[in-house]
Amino acid sequence: MGIQPEAVQGQTALVVEAAPSDGQRAGYAPPAATPPPVITPAPVMPGRYRRILFFFGSVVLRVAVLDIFLSRIGLRGLSRRGRSARYRRMAVEFRRLAIQMGGVLIKIGQFLSARLDVLPEEIINELSGLQDEVPAERFDDVQRLAETELGAALGMRFEAFDRTPMAAASLGQAHRARLHDGNGNAVPVVVKIQRPGIERLIATDLAALHVVGGWLMRYEPIRRRADVPALLAEFTRVLYEELDYIAEGHNAERFAANFRARPGVLVPGVIWSHTTRRVLTLEDVSAIKISDYDAITAAGVDRREVALRLFDTYLKQIFEDGFFHADPHPGNLFVHPNNGAGWGLAFIDFGMVGHVPDNLRQGLREAAIAVATQDGGRLVRSYQRLGVLLPGVDVALLERASTRAFSEFWGRSMGELRSISPRQMRQFTGEFRELMYNMPFQIPQDLIWLGRTVAILSGMCTGLDPDFNLWTNLEPYARKLVAEETTGANLSYWLGELGTLAQGLIGLPRQTGTVLSRIERGDISVNVPDLADRVERLEGTVRQMMGGVVFAAMLLGGVQLMLANQAVFGETLLGGSALALIWMVAGGRRRR
Repeated sequence: MGIQPEAVQGQTALVVEAAPSDGQRAGYAPPAATPPPVITPAPVMPGRYRRILFFFGSVVLRVAVLDIFLSRIGLRGLSRRGRSARYRRMAVEFRRLAIQMGGVLIKIGQFLSARLDVLPEEIINELSGLQDEVPAERFDDVQRLAETELGAALGMRFEAFDRTPMAAASLGQAHRARLHDGNGNAVPVVVKIQRPGIERLIATDLAALHVVGGWLMRYEPIRRRADVPALLAEFTRVLYEELDYIAEGHNAERFAANFRARPGVLVPGVIWSHTTRRVLTLEDVSAIKISDYDAITAAGVDRREVALRLFDTYLKQIFEDGFFHADPHPGNLFVHPNNGAGWGLAFIDFGMVGHVPDNLRQGLREAAIAVATQDGGRLVRSYQRLGVLLPGVDVALLERASTRAFSEFWGRSMGELRSISPRQMRQFTGEFRELMYNMPFQIPQDLIWLGRTVAILSGMCTGLDPDFNLWTNLEPYARKLVAEETTGANLSYWLGELGTLAQGLIGLPRQTGTVLSRIERGDISVNVPDLADRVERLEGTVRQMMGGVVFAAMLLGGVQLMLANQAVFGETLLGGSALALIWMVAGGRRRR
């Protein structure tokens, strides 16, 4: 909707009018999105800058000493002993700091919670629940910014304005208000106002984080799995897009246009006359929060239907639109019990959105079909197409693991997956120990927000319906994708597949004859993957154990001789024990 001022009996009233659609604007256009501001290279808040560096420096130091150094000097068992609790404690410390300081730290916590391929599970679990828990700004400061942006006092622009925010986030806060509709009625709206001084705070935080990123790139496992400067660049881009409320308004309109044919999905209208880069005014579509399960049930809405509609909307966003709402936490989703003929699912907050380019969308479609058809080989090919595999991965082993995972776990609901026996999991991880240890996955930066979104979405659907089954709900959509692939537009794809299959069948007799001939000549040798490496590790372990025995024997013998006043022989044995210790530690480091 749009809002136009109108003079009524000497006073300025506000008349709400229906805004023309995108194709009927007749010269009307909302403001264009502004380019992101230039990042200030030098920190503008030195105290905050130093505090962030001190925290991350202490984390890096603890990890370097307790995880890396101890493991390399042969004390891996001691390092592992308290690792889980140590990681959880560091995540709790970061969460407290983020809530206290707000700003980018909360956003970086949410960003890192999507890095399942880099961070330990204990940190992911703690950060995944990190929402915008910062306290609200003083209303006088927020009011001053809003009035400057809107060019008039709030009392002149709004019929009523609630001083108490309905929600406070790291970058802004939202207030309920009302506008005149020209017929004596008050239209409820939500006014989102940016935090005063947020640009200085962001510049400081980003400057500190770029220093921390340089530290992390010195560690080879992180450098191998993630391009930290590229991740920070992607994070910075998304962050500045989220600061631009005009861009958020455009995102809301694009989302609404994509779901115009689905009346069960609600999107708030943007009131452009009351919107600037730092103030955004939207229709108030809030209702029952999607996580308020008792209220949803009491309103007569089936929670299973809510989970299915939510899941279906994201399948459309990802596979058809290539444009998705990237922050589907419970505060941004509502259930309207009475929406015309039925209930409606409302989306708000379009500051964080994701884009799926055509090439990635094809890879995702391939993965969806592979999962629905339980095709391990096709799933691995989709990984390669998406670029989520590290170089040098054992593709055959990964394909066997995927096929085995389908046979063991496919078709189970989330509740059933959580109740899998530890023995069954140990059998699976034992069979593919090398693969589980190396974890040859990386998430490109253009898939980070999608990965985070899918993880949140899965949790929300399971919360609504504990028996929610990802497999069975994905299968009908995958059949639709397969049907689309068989149309004329994809005929060349299937002709290529048939051609490949035909070539394989034609060459099979000749290849079989070649193999049989080599077996008769005794030219066939069996290659067990990683056997040589495992034997070498075993030999190294035996050598280290022998070194330990020699070290202990010489140490004890030297001490006994020293006590017996045989200083020459005692010192010789003690010196030999020192050499044995050095040889043992150096050998362990070479093997690792």
